[in-house]
Amino acid sequence: MKKGIRYETSRKTSYIFQQPQHGPWQTRMRKISNHGSLRVAKVAYPLGLCVGVFIYVAYIKWHRATATQAFFSITRAAPGARWGQQAHSPLGTAADGHEVFYGIMFDAGSTGTRVHVFQFTRPPRETPTLTHETFKALKPGLSAYADDVEKVKKVFKASPFLVGDDCVSIMNGTDEGVSAWITINFLTGSLKTPGGSSVGMLDLGGGSTQIAFLPRVEGTLQASPPGYLTALRMFNRTYKLYSYSYLGLGLMSARLAILGGVEGQPAKDGKELVSPCLSPSFKGEWEHAEVTYRVSGQKAAASLHELCAARVSEVLQNRVHRTEEVKHVDFYAFSYYYDLAAGVGLIDAEKGGSLVVGDFEIAAKYVCRTLETQPQSSPFSCMDLTYVSLLLQEFGFPRSKVLKLTRKIDNVETSWALGAIFHYIDSLNRQKSPAS
Repeated sequence: MKKGIRYETSRKTSYIFQQPQHGPWQTRMRKISNHGSLRVAKVAYPLGLCVGVFIYVAYIKWHRATATQAFFSITRAAPGARWGQQAHSPLGTAADGHEVFYGIMFDAGSTGTRVHVFQFTRPPRETPTLTHETFKALKPGLSAYADDVEKVKKVFKASPFLVGDDCVSIMNGTDEGVSAWITINFLTGSLKTPGGSSVGMLDLGGGSTQIAFLPRVEGTLQASPPGYLTALRMFNRTYKLYSYSYLGLGLMSARLAILGGVEGQPAKDGKELVSPCLSPSFKGEWEHAEVTYRVSGQKAAASLHELCAARVSEVLQNRVHRTEEVKHVDFYAFSYYYDLAAGVGLIDAEKGGSLVVGDFEIAAKYVCRTLETQPQSSPFSCMDLTYVSLLLQEFGFPRSKVLKLTRKIDNVETSWALGAIFHYIDSLNRQKSPAS
C-alpha cells in the first residue's frame, strides 16, 4: 500500500511523521527522475483502506562542553509515566558501552493499526543492530483519518512523541519498495558489508506490486526507463536502486482487470462479469473497493489454464518493464506471493521456504484443471496463480529462478516498516553529525 519515507498506492496510502530538520543535512532518498513516478492523494484501488503512519521517537540535544559536539538522544516513556506525559532521557548506554535507541512505526490499515517498537544498539561508528521488536495490533485504527491529514496531525501533536509541523505527507509505492529493500538487506546483513552482494525484493499487494534491487550491470542503469531508478544514502554510502511500483497490478486490482471490470466503478447496468479464469459452473459475487460484482465462469472447449493464461497476458501486455539482471540477483518475495504459495503447499505456511518461478505455473495448471470438474471454496485460485506466474515471467524471471519466500527473518517481519524507520534514523544521525 509508499515520504520522508512511506507510501503506497492502493494497498496502503500513507502519512509519515518526520523529524524537523536541524541544519543542512537532509534525508537523501530522492527520485533520480520524476517521470513515470506514481503518486496518489488517497486510496485509488483499495482492497481495504490502509494508512501507514511513521513516527520516529527522537530528539537531538546539542552539547557544548569542551568542544561543539552533537549527541543523539531518544524520547522514551519513563516507567509508570502516564499517557500524554513526555519523558526525555539521555541516550541510553548498554553495559558494553553500545548506544541504545528506539523507533516506533504505526502502520494503520482498514481494520486496525499495527504498532512496531524497534530497539537498536550501536557500537561506536558502526552500523546499528536491531536487538528487539515489540508488536501490537489495535482496533479500530487510524485509517478513519485517511481523508483528513489535519486530524492525523492533531492526534500525534497531543501525544508524547516529537512531531514536526510538516510531518504528514502522502507517500508513493516506489518509496515503499525502497524501504522494503532496506529491511530485507538489513536483516540479511547485506548493508553491513560495503561492496558485498545484496538481495532483491518483490512485494505483491492488493492494488500494486513493487520490485527493487541494486543493479550491478551498467546496462541495467542505462536501459531503465525514467522513474525506475532511485538514489538512496545509507551509512555514508550511496545506492542507486532499481525500484518501481506498478499501480493497478496488485492481486485484487489485477483480478478486476482480468474479469473485465473498471476500478472503482460498478459493472454497467449490473452486468455479470464473465471470465475464462473461473470454473465454468461458477456463479457468485465478489466485493472489491466497496463495489460488489456479479461474476461467473464460461464454458469453452480449451483448457481452463490455457484460456486464463491468454486473458492474463492481455492484461499484462506492455505493462511491465523487463530487465535481464533479475536472473542473477537473489530475490525475496512477500505478501500475496507468500500467501498463494502457502495456500497450495509450495512452501510451509508458517516457516516459508524457497521455490522456483515455474512452481507457480505448475500449481496454476493443476488448480485450473481441478476447477474444471470440481469447483472449490477458492474460485479465484486458478486466476491468481496464473497471474503471479506470468507476472514474474514478465519481470524477466526464468522458470528456473529460485525465490525465497518468508514473513520473518530472525523473528522480525520482512515489511517496509523497519526499512522506513531505519532509513530515517540514519538521516537523523547525518543531521546531528555533519562531519561524518
